[in-house]
Formats: sequence, C-alpha cells, structure tokens
Amino acid sequence: MTSLRSLAARLALGVGVLVLAWGTVTARPAQAQTVQLPDFTELAERVGPSVVNIRTLERRAGSNVHHGAEPNLDDLFRRFGIPLPNRPDARPDSRRSPRNNDEDQQPQQRGVGSGFILSADGYIMTNAHVVDGADEVIVMLTDKRELKAKIIGADKRSDVAVVKVDAGGLPAVKVGDVNRLKVGEWVMAIGSPFGLDNTVTAGIVSAKQRDTGDYLPLIQTDVAINPGNSGGPLINLRGEVVGINSQIYSRSGGFMGISFAIPIDEATRVAEQLRLNGRVIRGRIGVQIGLVTKEVAESIRLGAARGALVVGVEKDGPADKAGVEAGDIIVKVDGRAVDKSADLPRLIGGIKPGSRAVLQVFRRGSSKDLSVTVAEFEPDQPARRAAAEPGIAPPQATKIALGITISDLTEAQKKELRVRGGVRVDAVEGAAARAGVREGDVILSIDNTDVADTKQFAAAAAKAGKARAISVLVRRGEWTNYLVIQPGK
Repeated sequence: MTSLRSLAARLALGVGVLVLAWGTVTARPAQAQTVQLPDFTELAERVGPSVVNIRTLERRAGSNVHHGAEPNLDDLFRRFGIPLPNRPDARPDSRRSPRNNDEDQQPQQRGVGSGFILSADGYIMTNAHVVDGADEVIVMLTDKRELKAKIIGADKRSDVAVVKVDAGGLPAVKVGDVNRLKVGEWVMAIGSPFGLDNTVTAGIVSAKQRDTGDYLPLIQTDVAINPGNSGGPLINLRGEVVGINSQIYSRSGGFMGISFAIPIDEATRVAEQLRLNGRVIRGRIGVQIGLVTKEVAESIRLGAARGALVVGVEKDGPADKAGVEAGDIIVKVDGRAVDKSADLPRLIGGIKPGSRAVLQVFRRGSSKDLSVTVAEFEPDQPARRAAAEPGIAPPQATKIALGITISDLTEAQKKELRVRGGVRVDAVEGAAARAGVREGDVILSIDNTDVADTKQFAAAAAKAGKARAISVLVRRGEWTNYLVIQPGK
C-alpha cells in the first residue's frame, strides 16, 4: 500500500511538472507579441506639442507657382471629393474672382510644411525647401496660435533650415543619438500631410546611410510621408528626434513605402552654424569626382572598388596646387578611408577652411600622399570643351587595332587642356566604341601607362594585347574618367 501511495505521489508530481512546463511554453509567444506591438499614444501626446505647421507666403504678382515648397493641394482634394482641411486658406470652391493690382500684391500662399521646436525661446527646425523663396513664414502651434517667423538661415545642400518665432516657454523636442538607431527599429513621424496638422504615422527603419544627398547619408524608413510632412520630426520609441523627414521615393507624387530622413546629428551641426553665421561654412578642394566601378578597379589593379575618382581638377584650385591630377583615385583623407565617392565631399566639407589635409591617391598603379590646403566652398567652375585650333590643319590620324583612330595633340590643345601629353580620338568603332570611347575624346593613359603621342599609344596597346580588359583614361571636355575596353567582345 505504501508503495502504491508513493507511486501515485510521484505520478502526481510528474503531472504537475508537465503542466507547469506546458504552461511555460504556451505563455512565451503571447509575451513576445506584446513586446513587438508598441503603443504610440504616449509618444504622440508627449512629442505632439513640439511639432508645428509651417505655412509660407509670397508677394510675387500674379504668382500661382509653387517652387520648392509643398504645394497647396485644395484642387486635388476637390477633384476626389475629399473635404478640405480646416485651414485658414481653404476656400469652399475652386472659383476665384479676377485679381486687381492690389490683390496681386497681397501675400499668396505658396505651400505648407512641418517643423519642430528646438529650444524654448522659439528656434524651430525644418527643411530648406519648405521655406525656399518665401516672403513670409507663418508658424502654427498645436494650441492654434499663429506666429510670424524669421528665417535665420537655410542650407540647400543639406536641406536644413532654422526659423525663429518671438515666443518663450515653448515645448522643445529631445534630441536622440542616431548611432543607437538600428535597422528594423520602430519609429514615428508627426507632421502636416496635405495641411492636416499633427498627423501621426509609424513604421520601421528600413536602412541607414543611404546616399541620396550631397553631404548627408539619409535614414530610409517605411513611415508614411506625404506632401506637407517635410520638415517634421522622425521619433524613436524613447520620444527622441532622430531625423527630419525630407524626401520620398515616388512615381506618382504620393507615398509608395520609401521615405528618407536627415539624421538629426548632422542636421543639428548645420543648425548650429545657421544660428551662429546664418550660413554653413564647408571645406572644398576643387575637384569633380565620379564612381569607381568594379571593372575599373580590377583593370587598374586597385583591388576592391573604393575611393573617389577625380574626373576634373579646378585650375589653380587647392587640389591643383597640391598636385592632384584627373584620373587620380582619392582613397583616404587624413587617414580616414573613402569607401565610396560620396564620402569625399562629406569628409572635405567637415574640414575647416584654411586647414591642411593629407590626401592619399592611387595613381598609375601606386599610392602617394599629397598635402592640400582646404578652401571654403564656392560654386563649381563651368566646364569647357577643347576645340580645334582655327586655321591649323589637324595632325595626321593613325588607326589602332582597338578600333580607335587617333592623332597627336597640338601644343595649343595641350595648353588649353592643361595636359603634358595624350592623343585625340578622331574615329572609333568595335570594342572601343562599345566601351564608350567617343570621337573628340583625349586618351591620357592606357593600362596604367601615360601616353605622350600616337607612337607611345600604339606601343602600349600592342603590349596590352587582346586577351584581357584594357583600361584607358579618357578626357572629355573638362571631365576625366576610366573606360574599360574588352577586346574580345
């Protein structure tokens, strides 16, 4: 009897353990689901008061054109029978009375956008394209107060602008750390799509470091962004601003699931310069750059496709004085790697004008360091194309096996192009034509060997043979680039 009771007790204990174990297993999925579905209500309540609606006006006579700002979309709403948003500029129908001269001089709405409060004393961040060309900027707070704003500064290259309203005690946003932002992380946007102020949308971070801007690698998300959202904040689950919603990828003009935001750390640096100087001061060295493709990297024995290919050098600019040549590939700046061409303007732009920087360049199969004095950014010089000298017969042309007919450059052409040698392409066919070589191009080197004239080019082409890809460094007008000829194709 004792043994039966003991067995029963052990069985009961075993069943209890099984029940507990089963309960433990079934509880985990429900718990995981709760973690994966965030509640944005608290975030919207906390951050919402810091987000503003921005309306821009212009006084241009008879103007009905919306340049860089988000357009007034009343007609679009009417066309699809959608009630007009409750906005001060909304009209009950699309009919407008004829204007007289006085009406032409009245401020006309040119667009709506979004922004967010940086500081309690009235500094607000938005996109440069939202306020571009505006004669007046009106900021509407969540308490429906409308305040005139002054444009402190706008930087088109980063698409960041700062405006200021005369008010105090405003609810400022909390700025987050973009380095902690991860792909797949939940984020939220607040803005004024189509003028519908304080609209909340949410999604995840799709990618980071997208090269769609000149100076800023952007954050890609699937958060719904539409016209009017520009300039609004991208917010993480801690209620911190990690970006400014700036662009969308679209074939229709509406949201298609791909949005881009300016990282807040980069935007903050721009905003600080705008507040201090009214503009952004960037470094420049006076080069035009292009991509380094895998085929080019292999053909010139660079290894991996990396660096920025110098396709043009500004005459007497910082890079020219430092000895940088068209065809060089800049692989490092002050020891920092240039992994892709878009990295170079960001690295140089962040260097204080007047400072010296060391460029590591790859040239004709070897690396060398060049010291350059960084200048302040200014517009690029327009490109020129070398023309034949009037009244002088062109040199005799020579046909090369690669399908290229070439001739020597005159001294005047060399001087105009600022080159020591090279040959001019008079006609092209076959493999060279398929590689992109054109009539009028100037070939400076072949297979990492400089060519001074047609004889050197012919010798280098014969030495390269027809069994592998051959790289040629081509000058076209003011631009220089590598082309890869596949003789057997």
